[in-house]
Amino acid sequence: MRCPRCSHQNTKVVDSRAVQEESAIRRRRECLSCDYRFTTYEYVEMPPIMVVKRSGDQEPYDRGKLVQSLQIACKKRPIVQETIESIVRKIEYELNQLAEESVESAKIGKLVMDALREVDDVAYVRFSSVYRQFTDLEHFKEALRMIESERKNPHDSS
Repeated sequence: MRCPRCSHQNTKVVDSRAVQEESAIRRRRECLSCDYRFTTYEYVEMPPIMVVKRSGDQEPYDRGKLVQSLQIACKKRPIVQETIESIVRKIEYELNQLAEESVESAKIGKLVMDALREVDDVAYVRFSSVYRQFTDLEHFKEALRMIESERKNPHDSS
């Protein structure tokens, strides 16, 4: 590992620990030439996943798009960025567990809705309205009735 300060090639690992639900390793390093300390992260590189859109078109999975859609759904809600990152990591973990080269966008949308349902009802309805393409007020009422029903019977949700 090259030192970011002096570009010397020899560094030693001072500390190493798992981070991000053990999907990465954080390493504290020290340059053997200038004694500068810096942090690096090591991640497992997963094979690229292709997302199959409703139209049938395929595009590479884009983590940024997923984060952005969650941020929009959670805007002005009491949801911190750390929660959004946790949802994204959970979804990515589930996608990687499928061990498939492609996944339908509908599957990703369902995973997002399931996660948001547990976090915030308003964010869930916001995301659902776009994902399910609500076209009128009745769609919103139906989503709200489903939330109310799940609150009354929490073990009956599907």
